[in-house]
Amino acid sequence: MTDQTSESTQTNGRKLLGASGSVGGLTMLSRIFGLIRDVVLAQVLGAVAAADAFFVAFRIPNFFRRLFAEGAFNIAFVPVLIDYRQNRDHLEVRKLVNRTAGVLGSTLLVFTLIVVAGSPVVATIFAPGFRLDPEKFELASHMIRITFPYLLFISLTGMAGAILNAYDRFAAPAFTPVLLNVCLISGAVIGQLWFDETAVVLAWAVPVAGVVQLSFQLPFLARIHLLPWPELGWRDPGVRRILKLMAPAVIGASVYQINLLFDTLIASLLPTGSVSWLYYSDRLSELPLGVFGIAIATVILPSLSRQRFSDDPRLFSSTLDWANKVILLVGLPASVALIILALPILTTLFMYGEMRPLDVRMSAASLQAYALGLVAFMLIKVLATGYFSREDTRTPIRIGIIAMIANMGMNVVFVLIFYNFWSMGHVGLALATSLSAFLNLGLLYKGLRKTNSYQPEAGWLVFVAKLVAALLVMVLAIVISSPEQQSWIEWSAWRRVGCLFWVCVLGAASYFGTLFLLGMRPKDLH
Repeated sequence: MTDQTSESTQTNGRKLLGASGSVGGLTMLSRIFGLIRDVVLAQVLGAVAAADAFFVAFRIPNFFRRLFAEGAFNIAFVPVLIDYRQNRDHLEVRKLVNRTAGVLGSTLLVFTLIVVAGSPVVATIFAPGFRLDPEKFELASHMIRITFPYLLFISLTGMAGAILNAYDRFAAPAFTPVLLNVCLISGAVIGQLWFDETAVVLAWAVPVAGVVQLSFQLPFLARIHLLPWPELGWRDPGVRRILKLMAPAVIGASVYQINLLFDTLIASLLPTGSVSWLYYSDRLSELPLGVFGIAIATVILPSLSRQRFSDDPRLFSSTLDWANKVILLVGLPASVALIILALPILTTLFMYGEMRPLDVRMSAASLQAYALGLVAFMLIKVLATGYFSREDTRTPIRIGIIAMIANMGMNVVFVLIFYNFWSMGHVGLALATSLSAFLNLGLLYKGLRKTNSYQPEAGWLVFVAKLVAALLVMVLAIVISSPEQQSWIEWSAWRRVGCLFWVCVLGAASYFGTLFLLGMRPKDLH
């Protein structure tokens, strides 16, 4: 690598690290509010039928949100917007934004009306097991009608965030999810204090949150003179280019979400509580995924989109290499810690009010299964971005289909095994999702290497050896400092919090301290 390329790589690394830190910090704030939200939900809902119905009604629009707001649309829209920003005048950029907003908004409006009108059909598709309980099924259908308009508002919010990210304004989009959690916490409190049906009040809080999040983004768009005035532009070349890229990306970027919904479908056939157990464990596994995996992928997408036009192709590969190292640095200890501390974490956060010890144990088992695949989930976000930034959405869709088919097959096998031998069918669903993620990751990596888009740089063996040594020290520190599992259930809330805090601090200190002693420094990530 030439001196000029090395200097460019270091400068790019510092810039990405700073942006990732900003996005990650704000995302962490959002996830903290998300944990507070889930603690509140666990207390007021627990894992009863109403909770299962709400989580299904909430997960369905969120699934499509991941497709439209954080998945396929963002992946297709940002590279095209970057191209327009670099190669055309501001008027052309405004036209693209206006017409894209019109097409996206009108499509989602029609789609939302269809789903609201056919909510019983949607409930049957995504949670067929609820048909066996007429009261739960009716409640789920009713709440789907309430929650689904959230998709329209949050998808437009996602478009606003994509525009801001393309202009290197990452803070506002990263903060926006905090508002969803604030609205849901408020809804839970209001429902518990003044209404009989807390779950229904929570459902109404969902679309309200969508309106609040969209409204928050608009002033930031006005500052860069890109506040959309929607107009239909189906024939616009830029819009058609986005739609062409978006169609295959719907599956390629959303395999994880499709797998989760398939899990929900099967979980609805399992004993009551299974949907809630998976929800609580999935929420915790998504904490490091959102803070680090999604944050880094969000930051590098505009950079990779620009670097594909660079005269030096090694910058593109170097950015991917940097992102992979950062993911492993934080993802591996997070995964191991979640596996070891699953029960203490869930007990400390959720075992209050309506949550029973059985619910915590069941959620802990599925959290351990999800945590096994955490690093794969995070790396998928990075490697898939390597394809999408080059406007290649066809390769990820082929890989996504393979991973989905494998996941569905493993779902059936593992559910039968875990249900028949341990009465924990939901754990089989989580394990199948994790294993299919590793398959997805391996195929994405193989494809990038085959096209020479990504070539790992020197020093990987030493880097991984240092991580493994630090992980072993961390595991030893956590195991020695942690009390017996039963103690967590018997202790008071404050004693749980205090003990978990010190165990986590000791684990983090032992991990990063070992890395420091082995010679690793922050500058190594620049």
